Amino acid sequence: MKLIKTGAIIALGILFIAILSNLFTKDLWDVNAKLLRKEVLAIEESVDTINLLDVTPFEWDVVYSFDPYTPVETVYEEVGYKWDNITDTVSDAMNQIVFLNKGKVVCYIYGYPEYKGYGIYFIKRKNLEITGSTFKVNDELNLQVTRKNGVIYLSNYELFK
Repeated sequence: MKLIKTGAIIALGILFIAILSNLFTKDLWDVNAKLLRKEVLAIEESVDTINLLDVTPFEWDVVYSFDPYTPVETVYEEVGYKWDNITDTVSDAMNQIVFLNKGKVVCYIYGYPEYKGYGIYFIKRKNLEITGSTFKVNDELNLQVTRKNGVIYLSNYELFK
């Protein structure tokens, strides 16, 4: 009886430690989003164009840029699985960028560039019915660097006219 009680206490202890460990472990996509932000904000003032690979300090093979108001279900469908509780974009000014590596999300950017200090915008699509654009790691990834009101914007088209 004492052996069963000791075993149960040990099992509960291991379960408790595992739960605590998961609570304090940051998701890979959050960690990489912070690393990406740091790299983009470090782009020197003299830089006019930059290759996306030069500011992504993690491995990826495809990146999606979803249009504003794209439903969450569409994002999950396009990416191939549900990885987090993401939110619909509710403004034309919001970013929703997903980097994948070998089919898994490795970086997720969501929100207003004004709050993050940067934004990434690109268009590459053949079908206008698609709700976003996709780049593969071997595509032409040079983006224009534009600064406006203290925010750095990376884009493959003119953002501000």
